Amino acid sequence: MKRWIPFVKSRPRVSVVRLQGAISVPARGNLSDRTAAALLEKAFRSKPDAVALEINSPGGSPVQSSLIGARIRRLSEQHNIPVYAFVEDVAASGGYWIASAADEIWADASSILGSIGVISSGFGAHVFLQRQGIERRVHTAGKSKSMMDPFRPETEEDVARLNRLLGQLHDTFINQIRARRGEKLASNPDLFTGEIWVGQAAVDQGLADGIGHLVPVMKQRFGDKVRFKRYEAKRPFLPRLGTQIAQGALSEIEERADYARFGLS
Repeated sequence: MKRWIPFVKSRPRVSVVRLQGAISVPARGNLSDRTAAALLEKAFRSKPDAVALEINSPGGSPVQSSLIGARIRRLSEQHNIPVYAFVEDVAASGGYWIASAADEIWADASSILGSIGVISSGFGAHVFLQRQGIERRVHTAGKSKSMMDPFRPETEEDVARLNRLLGQLHDTFINQIRARRGEKLASNPDLFTGEIWVGQAAVDQGLADGIGHLVPVMKQRFGDKVRFKRYEAKRPFLPRLGTQIAQGALSEIEERADYARFGLS
C-alpha cells in the first residue's frame, strides 16, 4: 500500500485510450459508443493530468461517431481534464469526428486525416433477377418503406430523398468540425468535400495542431517522469463458434475494405 508523504508531489499521469477500427453499430463488435464507453469512463475516473486518445479509424456510423465524441467532451468537461488525440494511420470521416472531440490533434507525418463527408453505397440487382426469371414482390404500407431497394430499379424520387438525408448528415458533420476546430481551419473550399490530407498538409489545413507522437508530446507537456496508464478493448482469447465466426470474418473483410479506401491494408 502506498503511503502519502507530505510535500512530495506525485508524478504526472496520462490515461491512454486506444480507439481503433471501423465505427459501426454495437451488434457487429467494432468500434462503437458501447465498446468505448467503459474505457473512456475508467480513463477519466482515475483523475489523470490528461487523457490521450490513440486513434486509428477509417470512419463508419455517423451516430456512433457522434456518441463517442460527445462522451469524450462530456467527461473532459465534467472532470476538467484536457484531451489530446494522436492519429496513427488514419482518422477519416467518423474517425476524424472522434479526433475533433480532443482539445488538440497530433498526427504522424504520414497520417491520413479528413474525409469530412457522408457516403451511402449499395448495389442494383434487378436486371440480374429479370434475366433469371425471378420476380421481386414487395408490399408496403407507406410509399417510402421500400426506398432504394437493391432488387428494384432506382427511381429519381428515391435518389432525391437519399440526397436530402445525406445532406442533413453532412451539415451536422460540418457543424461539429467548425465548432471544435473554429479559427484553426483554413479557408479552403475543399475542406468539407470529403477530401483527405496527409501529415503536414493536414496541419496546414487546420485539421491537426502539429506533427508529433504520443510519448514525446506528453513528456514535453508533463515532464520526463510522466506515467502512462493504457486502456484498450480486449479481444476474446477464443473465437465464438457457429455463425458468429462467419459474422466476425465478414466484419473483418468490411473493415479491411474501409481501410483500403485510403490505401491502407
